[in-house]
Amino acid sequence: MSPTTPSGASPDGDVEVLSVAPIYRGHPIERLELHEVRLPNGVVRRLEVIRHPGAAAVVAVHGNGDVVLLRQLRYAAARSYLLEIPAGKLAPGEAPETCARRELEEEAGLRARSLEPLAAVWMTPGFCDERIHLFLARDLEEGKAAPEEDEVFRCLRVPFAEALAMIDRGEIADAKTICGLAAAARRLGRLTPS
Repeated sequence: MSPTTPSGASPDGDVEVLSVAPIYRGHPIERLELHEVRLPNGVVRRLEVIRHPGAAAVVAVHGNGDVVLLRQLRYAAARSYLLEIPAGKLAPGEAPETCARRELEEEAGLRARSLEPLAAVWMTPGFCDERIHLFLARDLEEGKAAPEEDEVFRCLRVPFAEALAMIDRGEIADAKTICGLAAAARRLGRLTPS
């Protein structure tokens, strides 16, 4: 038996885009658009969609098992600080791995001899097309930090097990960081499925 929507139409059908109208263009990363679409069940809806160029984020693990976290000011998140892994948006035409390497050095002052893809996650798929590519960085060496002028953060080194415990205690609440740490823990054998 195949799944159906309340109207009986298959939820696996295509969406028909009827129109796209720009509403707002921000600087430097987002555009807001109004889409009129016909859903697979025949319902016509107007949807506000935020367009984002995508990003890369890095779980950087030192040889002793410490992971790099940033205590970063995030105005939109209750004008407060969040604990996050180094991350940043993709430049036009930039490969996610190139972005990950650049952000790791700019924010944490580190270079990685080993950079492995972990996953790519949709951050808020209900209204935004932002996708973050997650990487595991190892064999770290000192580079040159060069944070942007509007970035307010402090770089920390935390034992990996403690970072995972900080998720459990609600001290790490940033989605990309939780996803990145969980994926890295699985890759490193520090977390096993139940």
